[in-house]
Amino acid sequence: MGNTMQKSEETKVEEPGLLRQEEDSNFTCEICTEPMLAIRKFKNGSLCKHPFCLDCIAKYIEVTVEESTGCIECPGLNCKQPLDPLSCRRIISKPIFEKWCDHLCDSTVLGSESCYCPYRDCSVLVLNECMDNLKKIKCPNCKKNFCFLCKIPWHAGYRCNESRHLRDRNDILVGELIEEKRWTRCYNCGHSVERVSGCRDIKYVGFSFAINVEDHSISVLVSTSAVEMFFAIYLFL
Repeated sequence: MGNTMQKSEETKVEEPGLLRQEEDSNFTCEICTEPMLAIRKFKNGSLCKHPFCLDCIAKYIEVTVEESTGCIECPGLNCKQPLDPLSCRRIISKPIFEKWCDHLCDSTVLGSESCYCPYRDCSVLVLNECMDNLKKIKCPNCKKNFCFLCKIPWHAGYRCNESRHLRDRNDILVGELIEEKRWTRCYNCGHSVERVSGCRDIKYVGFSFAINVEDHSISVLVSTSAVEMFFAIYLFL
């Protein structure tokens, strides 16, 4: 038993050395099938370890970038790992690398929700990188707040479908007060309602809704008149 454990430990110690020896040994490129010295082997960071020579990988990247592809996958058979741009930077020309980076940025923008800052003196592109249901957002460039949903300056205290009806500065001040006091506006009539404590479900002038205590958004439940009508029909039947 002691000899078995000792052999097992020796094997574990030798494994890293074997891996380093494999990486530092000569190889045959899987693209051009030519024998190559170890110093000509491409290393794709820690993503994958397929044996390709530097020249073949450089040509592969150049051709793929010209086809306007963002993420470039390893050319290994059935390998879905991407090529690491930083690992490839030293083996490709600067124009090719910059073009590749541009494609990566474009693919990121296309895969994300985005809009332009609505303020005319800014108009920078803003991305929803977290893919959350954003509404109020601060522009990273001009630091002004705007609504990510309706793409206009932030309409404090008002819903998106009401923002176009804001008439003057007084409407804006009232909306800012509603937001500051964390009041909730009735979804039916628009009047402000304050929840001090107790149940999150509120009935106001025959209309019921629930307040989310975290962000003070509301969920419409059902109007009282609709409930009364349901029971009236039920009793009639």
